[in-house]
Amino acid sequence: MEDDAAPVLAAIRGAFGTSTRLPGLASDLVVADPAGWTAADGDVEPLLAAARRHWHAQPHVAAALMWKAYSYWLAVPVAFSWVAARRVPRVAASDVLIRLDAQQAPIRLGLRTAVPAAVLASDPLASGPLVPGPAVSVVADEAALLEEVRRVLLDEHAEPLIEAVQRVVRVGRRPLLGSLASNLAHATRHAVRAVPGASAREVGTLLDGLGLDSLVEWTADPAGLVTVRRRTCCLAFTLPQPRLCTDCCFSPEKMARA
Repeated sequence: MEDDAAPVLAAIRGAFGTSTRLPGLASDLVVADPAGWTAADGDVEPLLAAARRHWHAQPHVAAALMWKAYSYWLAVPVAFSWVAARRVPRVAASDVLIRLDAQQAPIRLGLRTAVPAAVLASDPLASGPLVPGPAVSVVADEAALLEEVRRVLLDEHAEPLIEAVQRVVRVGRRPLLGSLASNLAHATRHAVRAVPGASAREVGTLLDGLGLDSLVEWTADPAGLVTVRRRTCCLAFTLPQPRLCTDCCFSPEKMARA
């Protein structure tokens, strides 16, 4: 199992210096012992209650900020698997576990299994010891692989969870998807810097593939360094101690007038 995830974990270590002690992810992405973890497709009330405790903010603000944290750590295994190995990990809500008692992050995520949901025919997993079956599926090309990314990340995780949150808290769908888009862009830019030969164009490839490209602006300098700017707001500027994120669409001048 560890060998199967080796290129992805190596890229994560290259970007963050570790794959076992990231504040918002299980060690090496996978939950080895499910005790203390809950299913990501369960009741959202504990998630929203934890958000209110952590940020001491209005319910819709706390929900938006929890989603921002949540969607970043959800995006990391997707972005790194795509850039490092052209694989789609199992990140549908039923395949992800969460816990809310971490000291270094408002939420931690972990995958139930390190085996990817989809790979290309050229991937060693397509013909290796783990033959195609329920755990590994082989798709025809990168376009089909992007469809898998959209299915497991957006259709089977982000969209249903956003709808569940909206049934409890009045918060807009567009800013929540904006957080997912910016987080996917940031995770991808980190992956690109860590994987030799990877191109900054991967940022646009993933955003376009998920239909999220209108929610962020991104540019790359001649050295391939990517800058990301949101087109929606995560509402951090409304906290009791207002905060502007590095990719914020809300300028300091606007904040001073608010």
